[in-house]
Amino acid sequence: MKKYKSLLMSALLGSLVIFSGCREEFADLNSNPSDVVKAEPSYLFAQAVINFEPSGYTYWFYNAAMTYRWGQMGVPTTGFNSTYTETTATGEQGGQYISVLNYARDLEHLRSTMSKEESAKYANMAACIDVLTAYLGVFDSDMYGDRPFIDACRARYGGTLTPEYDKIETLYTLWLSMLDDAVKTLTTSTNQTFPTNQDVIYKGDASKWAKLANSLRLKIAVRLLAQNKAKALEIASTVANASCGVLDGTSDNFVFNKAKSVTANDGDKVYHWSNGFLQGTAPSQRVINFMIKNKDPRVRFFYQKNQWSSKVVQAFFDAGKDVPKYVLDNVVYTENGGKKTFVQWKGMGEPWVRYYGLPVEMNAQYDSNNADYFDSNRFKLTSTRSYQPFSMFQQEMIIGRIDFTLPTLPGDPVIQDTNDNPWYGMYMSTAEVNLYLAELKLLGANLPQSASTYFNKAIRASVEEYDRLASLNKIPYYGTTYGYDPNEVAIDLKSGEIDAMASNPDYQLTGDKASDLEKVYIQELLHFTLFPCDQFVTVRRSGCPKEGSTLIKWENFGSVVPNNAIPRRFEVGSPSPTDLMYDVLIKAYKSQGFTPGSNQSGTLLNSERVWQDKGAPQFGAGPAL
Repeated sequence: MKKYKSLLMSALLGSLVIFSGCREEFADLNSNPSDVVKAEPSYLFAQAVINFEPSGYTYWFYNAAMTYRWGQMGVPTTGFNSTYTETTATGEQGGQYISVLNYARDLEHLRSTMSKEESAKYANMAACIDVLTAYLGVFDSDMYGDRPFIDACRARYGGTLTPEYDKIETLYTLWLSMLDDAVKTLTTSTNQTFPTNQDVIYKGDASKWAKLANSLRLKIAVRLLAQNKAKALEIASTVANASCGVLDGTSDNFVFNKAKSVTANDGDKVYHWSNGFLQGTAPSQRVINFMIKNKDPRVRFFYQKNQWSSKVVQAFFDAGKDVPKYVLDNVVYTENGGKKTFVQWKGMGEPWVRYYGLPVEMNAQYDSNNADYFDSNRFKLTSTRSYQPFSMFQQEMIIGRIDFTLPTLPGDPVIQDTNDNPWYGMYMSTAEVNLYLAELKLLGANLPQSASTYFNKAIRASVEEYDRLASLNKIPYYGTTYGYDPNEVAIDLKSGEIDAMASNPDYQLTGDKASDLEKVYIQELLHFTLFPCDQFVTVRRSGCPKEGSTLIKWENFGSVVPNNAIPRRFEVGSPSPTDLMYDVLIKAYKSQGFTPGSNQSGTLLNSERVWQDKGAPQFGAGPAL
């Protein structure tokens, strides 16, 4: 069932800013002006950090399922069919920047009431909020295009209640300028008031904030490639040669937890909510097979083990029931008098043999050869106890308050992990920065290092980053086997695994530009597995996965769903004539060439592109050299 909702995000202080989320039906969400009038600058900064959210629940529940599907990086558990291009409700994208921009405006106003000397003490705080705002601005505009920004969130201070939509081209220029100013401020300001306990990200370390601001410019640069390649390459050179540096190592990475206890803030801020997501979406078989083939440890951090431990396999042997063929292919067993006995796992062994994705082919679920993937009633020991043979996305990398139940046999004790762990989110990292630098180097940027140097650093950093994140978030099987199955192995990163992964040809650049660029894009797609929007933007701008690829291949669904019928953005709804922003919205949609309304075709959402996507390769076409 489609459900189109709309949002009016008011400035916390009275400003009304409207954005395209779904259908544009707006409600005034103003809060008491006295909430901020009495605030100190450090409070405004802390609240901006708390409200920074590019990974909300409804975003994961709605948006992620669509973008994983459209990019063929995830597959519905019912398989692909003619509904492949359908849109659903969307959530928590399009206006997330407003909840931080509010505080930027508040601090700006508060500083205007101070003496010049007093105001200067809060320059770093203002710069840091600008960094967070630019980050969210990029995120929100990725799937919706133009945003109201320049005049937004100013109504409380005499501005308009109906801010115009600013062009993305203009906003990219503005955000780049904001980030440039932030770098200058953070590297030159003195005598700053910046309590370290108010900064849960970098503890008031201006040098690290400067690296983040500098690095974030690359996120905009790669989005400019289809429209202004020369500008993108110029940005890359400026970033790589900046004296402040870029994110480089664990302590620099934009990774943090908002609070450690519910007394410090509400539970959702601490634990990142408790509801599950992507219950109907599984990883692509092609993605998992590629990662397993190349011994990529990240497969264990992105996805959950399936439920077929050696004890489950043996239980099915004992019951004379079928074991999924692809599971059985990884089992060494003996057979005596018709009785099968599990001996050990084949090949790479545990934990590698516990990860399987779903077929990408259209209508694969109707092929009897795929019954082991899609027949939910096929693998039961009792009428109520079934065992899922394929993997799912790793919930606890996104949620800190969700329970895990070990797949045990009927009659055995229930083994659960019910601990609530404060959730750590990763928003930008050394790996992402170096992947962008490798890409931009291959495309002609004047950078100090080779593409291979950036690429090698990126893939190693990505594995280390996700291993650390898995440890911080205490995901299932990290550091424990639960003591149930003697053949179970923990998923922690092991010595030598990164070297083994990096030694594979698929993870090495060779000097062939076309091949190397595809490899970089594939690694961006993998690194962004838990960043659905960034991953989809990479699919959209790179043309990867590519048709006929020997790495991860794009499936052309032919006449059923042509490549040019797959959406490249989300819908914008038809505003009501009674909406305060009606004229502004109609003007904004017309300016972008968007047809507003619900139930829009994938063909329309493919051809009516956001500005930064115009001229990018069609799905499956591969990189534009």
